[in-house]
This record gives sequence, structure tokens and C-alpha cells, in this order.
Amino acid sequence: MGGDITAGVIASGMFATDELTLFIDIGTNGEMVLGTKDWLLSCACSAGPAFEGGGVRHGMRAAEGAIEDVFIDDATLEPSFRTVDDAPAVGICGSGLLDLLAELFVTGVVDKSGHIDRGAPSGRVRVRDGVPEYVVCWAREGGADHDIAITESDVIGLIRAKAAIYAGFEVLCHSVGVDLADVQQILIGGAFGQYINVEKAICIGLLPDQPVERFKFLGNTSAQGAYAALLCVNIRHDVLDVAGKMTYLELSADNSFMDEYMSALFLPHTDLAAFPSVRDALAKRGNDSAAGRTTKANGGLSA
Repeated sequence: MGGDITAGVIASGMFATDELTLFIDIGTNGEMVLGTKDWLLSCACSAGPAFEGGGVRHGMRAAEGAIEDVFIDDATLEPSFRTVDDAPAVGICGSGLLDLLAELFVTGVVDKSGHIDRGAPSGRVRVRDGVPEYVVCWAREGGADHDIAITESDVIGLIRAKAAIYAGFEVLCHSVGVDLADVQQILIGGAFGQYINVEKAICIGLLPDQPVERFKFLGNTSAQGAYAALLCVNIRHDVLDVAGKMTYLELSADNSFMDEYMSALFLPHTDLAAFPSVRDALAKRGNDSAAGRTTKANGGLSA
């Protein structure tokens, strides 16, 4: 925990509020803070670079031509997508990966464990070099000289990243005897955070299943906090107060973190009751053949 997250606490204003607040800087370290103006508890979980496009075969930063928004038709399993600057597709950025994983899950192409259904009735599902994958954009349709696809290995990496972040939320809350449902506002910082589709982030279990109005996107809070400290002497004093008030929870020394992490290694989670909106979405989109695939992939929607 360092300057970035401290600046984020300052920029978000959580250090001065009575509301129980969860502030998250979603990035490689997955830094987060829970608290109010009276107390602050923090932790950092190694989420890896997956949601920033790293470690994914066709992942990339949110630059021109990056696929940033995806929808998959329930019946045909054909995708439609939007790219940054509406340029020809050349890869998939973090928000696109999040969207894609959620869509693959609710349509049954990917099961709750992250495995791609090799028998899905679509030519976009194929096996290359022994690894199943789903083709988002054929080479002839985009700006790349190859098909743009997400592999089963990519999916597993994304699930591990989201599991680490979600487990961090849970451990912070349990450490002070509160439930995630008790959190009054969830503030999301970081460059990636401002492009997240909340409903789809909830769908894969990256964010807790809470009303959308509780989530607020703040953008690059590290820079915002730094600017504020440069411009105001009083805020520089606040920075010192926040740093001194913040208690750090070492997750590697907390046995409950691994338990929570293992529970979160599914879509959206092993406890589907904690994600009622996802359960309802699966049921709503489960029509005819798509319903059969989704129900089978998730062990039954009634669970």
C-alpha cells in the first residue's frame, strides 16, 4: 500500500464520510480500502494484469481498435462488439474481456468453472493446439491479420484475477464484522475502473451483487489525489492523517483469504445465492436451446 491508494482515498473523499465505503483501485495489485472518516482498513491482492489485457493471447490496452464492449446472441452465439474509436478490431482490452466473459457465461458457452463447451452449436467455438477457444472477430472482419479469440486458458486467468479481488472484499468485511451488503457505497478508481459495465462485472463475480446506484466510478484517483495535494496545503496534511489512520491487513497471513479465494474461483461464485441478479439473468436468458446449455453448464438454474 503506497501513494496511489492513499491519493485515491483522498480523491474519493471516503476519509471524510460517515457512510461505510469500499474503495477499490482495480489493477495488477487490486488495492482496496474499507471504512469511514473514523477508521480505514486496507489490503492488496495480487490480481495480475489480466483485466488490463496482460497475459491474454489477444489482450491489449484500451487503444484504437481494442474491442471494448461485447454482446453475444443467445440463439446463434454470434457476437456484436464495439471498438475504441470505432476502428477495425485488433485486440481486446480489459472492459471488452470482462464483457466477453460475462456474455460467454450467460449464453452457456463457458460453464461456471471456466471451461468452454466444445459442443456449442457455433463455428466460433473451436479447438486449436488442443485448447478450446471462442472467436470474437475473424481476420477478414477486423484490422488484424489473425482471428481475435479468447481461449479457455485466458478465461481461467480472468477468473483467477476476479477471484482474488472479490476475496479481498470479503476478508476486509469479515475482519470488522460487517457484510458486503452493509457497504453503503462502492467507489472504483483506476484507469480500467471507469470503463467497467457494473452489471457484467457482477455477472462474473468481480463486484458484489449490490444495487447499481451504490457504485461510483472516479477515474484516475491516483492522479486526482496527487493534484489536490499539490494545490492545497490542508490536503497535504490530510494525506498524512489518512496514511497514519489506515490499518493494513496482510492477506498472505490471513488463512480466510485462501478460503474466500477458492470459493470465488467460479462464475460468479460457488454461492449463487449471493448473486441473485445473476441467477435471474441466467433464467431470463435461458430460452430454448440457450436455456439448455446454460442450465447444463451451471448445474441447474434452481441451485
